[in-house]
Amino acid sequence: MTVAVLLAACTTNGPTPSPTPTPREALRIGALVPTSGTFSFLGRGQIAGAKLAIADINAAGGVGGKPVELELRDSGDATTTTAEASLKFLVSKHVNAVVGPSSSVLAKRLIPQVVDAGVPLVSPAATFPSLTDAQDHGLFFRTVPAYGAQGTVLGDVLSKKAPIKMALIYSNDELGRSIAPAFESEAESAGSTVVASVGFPAAETRFDSIIAEAIKSKPDVVVLATSYSSFTATKGLIKGLIASGFGGSKLWLTTQNTGDYSQAFKNGTLTGVRGIIEGVHPSDSFVKRLKSVAPGLAETRYAAETYDAVVLLALAASVSDGYSGPALSSALQSVSAGGIKCSTFAECIDVHNSQGDFDYDGLSGPLDFTAQGDIEPAFYGLYTYGPDNKFKYTSGVIGG
Repeated sequence: MTVAVLLAACTTNGPTPSPTPTPREALRIGALVPTSGTFSFLGRGQIAGAKLAIADINAAGGVGGKPVELELRDSGDATTTTAEASLKFLVSKHVNAVVGPSSSVLAKRLIPQVVDAGVPLVSPAATFPSLTDAQDHGLFFRTVPAYGAQGTVLGDVLSKKAPIKMALIYSNDELGRSIAPAFESEAESAGSTVVASVGFPAAETRFDSIIAEAIKSKPDVVVLATSYSSFTATKGLIKGLIASGFGGSKLWLTTQNTGDYSQAFKNGTLTGVRGIIEGVHPSDSFVKRLKSVAPGLAETRYAAETYDAVVLLALAASVSDGYSGPALSSALQSVSAGGIKCSTFAECIDVHNSQGDFDYDGLSGPLDFTAQGDIEPAFYGLYTYGPDNKFKYTSGVIGG
């Protein structure tokens, strides 16, 4: 009888005990970064970004009360199967999610493997438009915008001061075709006019007629949307456009061909030419922090996007019911949009504990994931070429 009375008292008057949470294993994040092959120059900065993110997360208490673990592997490039072998290794190590790769081609190749493993993949650099509609079962995300979204940004940026006439020359491939509709639509909505939109086959070697068609309506600006990898065509078109009077600020390059032309042209050829690259231009303070984990670091491209990918995964794991692929994927979209703004892992966890929903806006921009795993809007850097035919950061813009 006494026991029954005591139980009744606890049930009706005392606090309801919380269930003991099921202990979790440490969150394990894999990273596929290029330490060999064509894009190996990008690897060190991305490794620094991932390591710095892990350090910040763990300094704030980790996830589930345990330090987050990082497993790094080489992604190689598209000429090898290094990425496939590395992903298989990471899965065998029971990682809960993977950051990378830097290549769109590799991302497309790895998605079936990711689906089989049921592990989310977050790329900091893959921009192919077709990845938006990949059969990824909701497991593929990217912290960099799809290539075609820059068309919207360019149409708006070029119309800022006043409506103008524009021409677009683009390679007739997946990338080129994706930029044209967004560019034309945004230009026209801003009051400008696209007087020519000229596509050309990737194998083209003669450019006089292409240039003539683009400039016959006397545009104020020509936008050249080619791939830096098709260097011969890019160089030929740049040379021909400048010779036709479309140099300096009358010529804009896009994210795939804004590159170093110091060895391609004589000094001064590209002075004043403008370019756009998706992704944030790292701040001096962030670069300093990167160098604290990677002394002497020179290339920081995609380091911020890698940092944010790791933080987003840790935040998703912090609010999800578990570390399964579907749980993390669902939470990724939730923590990236729709709540109280926060800009660090520690700040977001504080918001979560005190107020509920939060929206992580990171080092690389707003980072609002769509249902397809893209980010809209996104950050873009605007660049200007100097007399050495190298580009320097001028300003940034959020759009797309």
